[in-house]
Amino acid sequence: MTKTSRMPGFYNLPIDERIRLVKEFSDLSEEEASLLKKTGRLTLDIADKMIENVIGTFELPFAVATNFLINNKDYLVPMVIEEPSVVAAASNAAKWTRDGGGIRSIASEQLMIAQVQVIKLGSPYIAATKILERKKELLDLANSTNEFLVKIGGGAKDIETRVIDTPLGKMLIVHLIVDVKDAMGANIANTMAEAIAPLIEDITGGKVLLRIISNLADKRIVRAWTKVPPTSIGGEEVVDRIIYAWAFAASDPYRAATHNKGIMNGIVAVALATGQDTRAIEAGAHAYACKDGRYKPLTIWQKDENGYLDGYIELPLAVGTVGGSIRSNPMARLALKILGVSTAKELAEVMAAVGLAQNLAALKALSTEGIQKGHMKLHARQLALAAGASPSEVDKVVELMLKEGVFTLEKAKEALSRVRST
Repeated sequence: MTKTSRMPGFYNLPIDERIRLVKEFSDLSEEEASLLKKTGRLTLDIADKMIENVIGTFELPFAVATNFLINNKDYLVPMVIEEPSVVAAASNAAKWTRDGGGIRSIASEQLMIAQVQVIKLGSPYIAATKILERKKELLDLANSTNEFLVKIGGGAKDIETRVIDTPLGKMLIVHLIVDVKDAMGANIANTMAEAIAPLIEDITGGKVLLRIISNLADKRIVRAWTKVPPTSIGGEEVVDRIIYAWAFAASDPYRAATHNKGIMNGIVAVALATGQDTRAIEAGAHAYACKDGRYKPLTIWQKDENGYLDGYIELPLAVGTVGGSIRSNPMARLALKILGVSTAKELAEVMAAVGLAQNLAALKALSTEGIQKGHMKLHARQLALAAGASPSEVDKVVELMLKEGVFTLEKAKEALSRVRST
C-alpha cells in the first residue's frame, strides 16, 4: 500500500494509535517506537558528554506534522516545540497545498563559508591579489585536514577575497568555500580556516586574527514554492486577504519581524527535533532577510492569472544529517528516520517547505478569524496543566474557560476548582 502523510483526525487519536501509525509509516522497529513512549531518553551520562556543567536534561513535546507532500513524496515531519497551534497549523496548511500538487523545494550545493580576517597590511588590495594567485596551494592545504571529505566529493572548493571598511581602517577578509556534504559543517570549515591561516600570513605579510565560519550561509540556499487553489483555503477573498497581509510585511520591518518569526516556528521546530544548531539557522535566516539593506519577509505571496495563490520562500539553511549531537542524541536519530531523509540537502528542502506552510497558515489565520481563536484553545490546555489539572481534567477545564472567554492562570484555577466540586 502506498504510504501517505494524509491522516485525517490524527490529532484526535490516542497517543498509542498515533505512535502505531508513525511506526508503520516510517518502518520503525519495536525498540525505536518504544523510545517515543519513554521519558528521560537522553540519559545524564550522554548529556554530560555533550555539553559542560550538566545537572539534568530538559524535555519538550515531540510531535509530527501530517499531510506534507514535498517533491511528490509524502512526509511525516517531526517537530519539537512548546508553542500551541504550530504543529496543527503546519498540518492544515500542508493539506491545502496538496490540492495544488504539494510543495516543490530545491536546495543548492552544501557550501559553507569560513572567514579569515587579515589585519596590519600595507595594501589589502595587493594582499588579496597575492592570495588569489596561490589559491590552489591554499585549497590543497585546507583539504589535507579532511581526506575523507575530499574522497566523497566534498572539501574546500574556492577562495574569495573581500576588502572591507571598518572603524579601524580597511581589512582583508578571505572566504574559504567548503562543500561539507551531509554535515552542518562548522567544525569542518573552522578546522580548514585554522590550517590555512599561517600560509595566509606568509603570503600577505599581515596578521591573521579571526578564523571562523559565517552563519550567513548564502551559498547554501533553499527555495520552496507552492500553488494553492482558492477553493482549498476559503475562496478568492481569502487569497486576496493573504496577499494583503504579506504586502504589510513586505513594507514594514515591524511586521516583517513577526512574519519571519512565524516561518521560523516551523523551521526551528524541525531543527530541534533533528538535532540541528537552531541559533545558526536563526542567525542566517534573519541576516538573509536584510540582504537588500532592509529587513524583509523571507516569503512572497502572489495571485496567478487563474486566481491561485502562489507562495515562495528563499533562505539559507545550514543543516546536517551526520555528526555532532545527531550521533549522540537518540531522539535526533529517530526523528531523521521518521522523516525519512538521509542527506542534508533533502532535510533542508523539507525544512523550507515547512516554513512556507507555517507562513501560509499564519497569514490565513491573521487575515480571517484572527490568530487567537485557535491559539487560545490550545493555550488554555497549558493553563489547565499549570493550574494542576490532571490529564483527565484538562478538557473539562478548557471547556469552562472557552465558555467564559477568559484565559488566565487564575481563571484556570477557578475552573479546576469547579470541575473538582462537581
